[in-house]
Amino acid sequence: MIFARILAVISAGFVVLAFALAIMLPPEMPLIQAIAVLGKGALIWVQDAVRESVSVWVWMNVAVPVLLRPAWLLPTALALVTGGAAVTLANRGGPARSRRRRS
Repeated sequence: MIFARILAVISAGFVVLAFALAIMLPPEMPLIQAIAVLGKGALIWVQDAVRESVSVWVWMNVAVPVLLRPAWLLPTALALVTGGAAVTLANRGGPARSRRRRS
């Protein structure tokens, strides 16, 4: 139950971040440009981190397409995933009780 609440708070944080990015940045600004605004070496650091921790295939087929999407899309997707996990964990109850009467 507490883990579901933690995920709900994380989801709300991602929604706020996505909304802030959508309002403050140009509408179609890709994530790669938003990361480049943070610093000149930020994109190289992200690339090296992904390539060293996983593989080059993940960088080319997963990370690069995500970086080409609008900057607000990644936090929105993460908000949907964590929100769905929170709802799933919150609705997980014990086994249903039988409503039949014993006589």
